[in-house]
Amino acid sequence: MTDSPIWHPFTQHGLREPIPRIARAEGAALFTADGRRIIDAISSWWVTTHGHAHPRIAAAIADQAARLDQIIFAGWTHEPAERLAAGLRAIMPDSLTRLFFSDSGSTSVEVALKMALGYWLDRGEARHRILVLEHGYHGDTIGAMSVGARGAFNRAYEPLLFDVETIPFPVNGHEQACLDALERACRAGAAAFIVEPLILGAGGMLVYSAQTLAEMRRICARHDVLFIADEVMTGWGRTGTLLACEQAGIVPDILCLSKGLTGGAVPLAVTMAAEPIFQAHYHADRARMFFHSSSYTANPIACAAANANLAIWREEPVRDRIAALAARQETRLSALAEHDAVHHARQIGTIAAIDIGAGAGYLSDLAPRLLAFFRERDVLLRPLGNTVYIMPPYCISDEDLDLVYHAIEAAIEQVT
Repeated sequence: MTDSPIWHPFTQHGLREPIPRIARAEGAALFTADGRRIIDAISSWWVTTHGHAHPRIAAAIADQAARLDQIIFAGWTHEPAERLAAGLRAIMPDSLTRLFFSDSGSTSVEVALKMALGYWLDRGEARHRILVLEHGYHGDTIGAMSVGARGAFNRAYEPLLFDVETIPFPVNGHEQACLDALERACRAGAAAFIVEPLILGAGGMLVYSAQTLAEMRRICARHDVLFIADEVMTGWGRTGTLLACEQAGIVPDILCLSKGLTGGAVPLAVTMAAEPIFQAHYHADRARMFFHSSSYTANPIACAAANANLAIWREEPVRDRIAALAARQETRLSALAEHDAVHHARQIGTIAAIDIGAGAGYLSDLAPRLLAFFRERDVLLRPLGNTVYIMPPYCISDEDLDLVYHAIEAAIEQVT
């Protein structure tokens, strides 16, 4: 048994693996209570973009906390939220005219699904079926689990999940099978199709082409099926552009954003929707309002952090940093891919990934061995089964990036 009362996420406490205590963080580094310096090579679960404890974001949080910390957002508003809404409208696609705030990626997806179903109900059309992409992952709340891949993540909760129709992943060279399946499903009359654009995160960092994404969007538009882009992980520059959808030249009907929205400092999410979706819920009848909220919707402190993040994007060369990091990743990944035990080396933007050996999915016995190896070498990498991915903050130095790749090379030698 563990001595701590804390039940950690995605952690099997029965393995009694050590859980380091982090005391502080700066840039791409974490510092433990006992003085170790650990390189954060996965942006602390894909959230930290500009670096930990970023001075501009930290100052905005402190300033806002001293003035207005929390206020109900049902029927009330505040300046940080209004400013954030205007800032997002300025940099996001013009057709996404409405924003609904929530507090995590999972809830932004829940909001998107409820918007989509409410849209069809208020139009008087009986459309309930949701289409999903094979191997997808959209979070751990009930709706988000329902539209994600079924398996170890959610097997125990199967009775709670609603039925969806799964479209096969567009494996390289077999994209047409995916598109044909989507065409058939849309023709049969679906409510919405939800995807992670260009790369599936927890499903194994699986990459597909911008051309396929663009064709998916065209198929949905042709059959009047709402297109939901879950950019919780892919947004804020991870794939090389502000949004992954940009690379396909498409705009979704509904867009989910979180993680990098605040630079990763505090929880906040937003679901952006096209005007017809808002108008479908716009009535004098109170019974037809959009029924969703949380106590911390548009929390002022979180909105202040997001406003600081937007200022960094406007005023600093963030895109140049992203391009430079992508190039640095490419060079190191190419060298790593030469190893006999490395398979399926892939990269999109600042995200690089490899498969080590044959593996056995997320629950591969290789994963805890790799995790322990990296932890002992002061590198935060969290393999997805036999898939090792590198997704660092954009500020990571060449020296630290070298240490990360050296650790991966050493791990390959040891475990294979």
